Amino acid sequence: MNNSIATVTSRPALSVGRMPPGPAATGLTAKEVLHILRRHMWMILLTTLCGFILGGGTWYCLRTFMPRYTAQTFIEVLPPIQEDPTVITNTQVHKDLQYGYRVTIANKIKQQTLFQELLLRDKVRQTEWFQRDMQGDTTRALKDLMKTFGAYAHRDGDFVTVSMTARTTQDAATLVNEMALLFVNLHGGQEKETIQEQLIRLRDQQKDIEAEVDASNRALDKVRIDAGITDISTDAGAYRNQHPIVTEYTDLVAQEKELELGVTQLEANLKNLNELATGPVNEQIENQIERDPLLISLATQIAMNQGALSGLLARFGEDHPEVRRLAEAQTALEERRLERRKEIADQVRRASYMDARQLLAEMKERLARLVELREEAEARKKELDMARVKYDRQRTVLDDNLELLRTIKEQVEKRKLMLDDPKTAKVLLKALAPEPLDMTATRHWLLWFPAGTFFGFVLSVALAFLVEVTNDLVRTPSDVARYLRCTLLGMIPDSDEDDLARDTDLFQVVRQAPYSFVSESYRQCRTNLELAGCKSLLVTSGDADDGKTSTAVNLALAMAAKDKKVLILDANFRQPYLQNIFPRTAQDAQANLYGLSSFLLGQCRYQQAIRPSGVEGLEIMDTGLLPPNPLELLASRRMAALINELKKFYDHIIIDSPPVLLVSDAKVLGRLADSTVIVLHAADTRRGAAMRTIAEMNKVGANVIGCVLFGVRAMKGGYFRQQLKSYQRYLNG
Repeated sequence: MNNSIATVTSRPALSVGRMPPGPAATGLTAKEVLHILRRHMWMILLTTLCGFILGGGTWYCLRTFMPRYTAQTFIEVLPPIQEDPTVITNTQVHKDLQYGYRVTIANKIKQQTLFQELLLRDKVRQTEWFQRDMQGDTTRALKDLMKTFGAYAHRDGDFVTVSMTARTTQDAATLVNEMALLFVNLHGGQEKETIQEQLIRLRDQQKDIEAEVDASNRALDKVRIDAGITDISTDAGAYRNQHPIVTEYTDLVAQEKELELGVTQLEANLKNLNELATGPVNEQIENQIERDPLLISLATQIAMNQGALSGLLARFGEDHPEVRRLAEAQTALEERRLERRKEIADQVRRASYMDARQLLAEMKERLARLVELREEAEARKKELDMARVKYDRQRTVLDDNLELLRTIKEQVEKRKLMLDDPKTAKVLLKALAPEPLDMTATRHWLLWFPAGTFFGFVLSVALAFLVEVTNDLVRTPSDVARYLRCTLLGMIPDSDEDDLARDTDLFQVVRQAPYSFVSESYRQCRTNLELAGCKSLLVTSGDADDGKTSTAVNLALAMAAKDKKVLILDANFRQPYLQNIFPRTAQDAQANLYGLSSFLLGQCRYQQAIRPSGVEGLEIMDTGLLPPNPLELLASRRMAALINELKKFYDHIIIDSPPVLLVSDAKVLGRLADSTVIVLHAADTRRGAAMRTIAEMNKVGANVIGCVLFGVRAMKGGYFRQQLKSYQRYLNG
């Protein structure tokens, strides 16, 4: 190749072979959490053990130097209603109402005024709690009581628990018992005072009502005297209507109505009789006529003459003197009969009419007298009714007062019984609190040992996650996936993790320890690069000493081991190192002193700058003499043309460049190479530096196909550790 190679242009900024970045992880998975715990297992165990010891030590110190005993007693709380002592019954009160009353009692026990009363008692002032712990300070003792004295109501039981915690059993029991006695006495005294006040008020009311009863009786007597009636009582409706005045008035009204009805009927009959006297004979009069003896005698004579006349007429004929005599006599009888009938009819009609008129006059006279008597009785009845109204009003007042007086007397008797009833206080102290046998639960080892252990465990787990969160190194594949969004091409373990590679040159571990796990890791990375189809490969890093040169050399050795023709191009004009890894022989040093800078300056052809490495299939192009303007040389057309020309003769071209974050040389080379691999040191590379490195290369259009994690140490619980063990077992058969 001649110097005209400089006319070749560089490739486009973006390459088709670029691999897309992986998705960003959202958070820790359960498996990752388990790995974190396994990596910090010893710290967790030690911190948990320290927590166990600390809990035990705290328990011992508290039990020895700060003992606490709690004494308690129970105060029975009766239903809040006032029971009737004269009635034997089981009073049912709503549970919520009873519980609310017990809560009220518990709150009363914890009142500051009651604590002040308690501190005035001699037994309380003589306790060690008051003399030694409180040093006789009433204010301090009051504050301690408000914090340590307890009173709470049972929801399902009829009791209020009263408790006190002190350094000695005797003090705890004394304080509880004194408080219980004080409260029961005060509360019972208050209840009895209330009942005594009620009793006094009831007796005053009794006197007032008795005076009103006397006044009502006097008013009733006055009504009787004024009315002049002794039997004025109206106890019942039936008896009330049996009063003589009422009975007389009722009878007169009934007689008056009856007589008025008789007069009305008689007047109607009189009219009818008048019509009968002047009119035709009716059937009734006819019946009276037929019963007349004379008419009956005449009818008999007429019938006898008629029979004799018929016989004579048939025997002698009409002209016979006897027949004519009988005929005349028969006619005379009939005429007399008719006259008698008329006479009787007239007499009957006149007699009925006159009798009716006389009877009507008598009845009207009686009716007028009845009206006078009825009006007199009605006046007496009205006077009786008015007297009864006044009497009823006074009697109602008297009855109300008597009923109220009876009720008040009953209440007075009940209050007297309640004063002597022990249940009146509504609170009963069943028994005094005994001295406690054991310390409080806060001084029990079952609390402190588990609590210390749990606290140590929680603290250790928190520290483990804190260490993981604060550690911003790129150490694991999950870190690469979560933070860098870059494809991981391979992980190169730390040489201390592999016994076969521990004493070898790390720059040539693939050749010197081919069976080591480190060498196998480089070969896996080589396979991933071959699958990516890259021919010219830039190997760079964000910072110096991240392992990029070791990665570039070992990748070249691994590729050459597959009968590939490989060229390592040392483009690190700042700190070249390939000449130290593959030193020149004495013959090469005299025959060829050219390098990459010599070619870019036009001092030689590229063939003259290439030398053998001593490894079959691998050749090297050193940097040559260090130029004053390395960036301009690397950005020249001759550099781009050189890479394109070398790809015709080599299967793989690996370019070793300076760090990306220190100088701009790697950015220029990234545009010229087909692919770029970024080396990240697991023990030194920070996440921010790694992300900036990838961003800088992507910004200039470099085809970053992935990254290599260098110097990875096996962590407990990690996949890499298991892989290393499996590989070692596999080699050992």
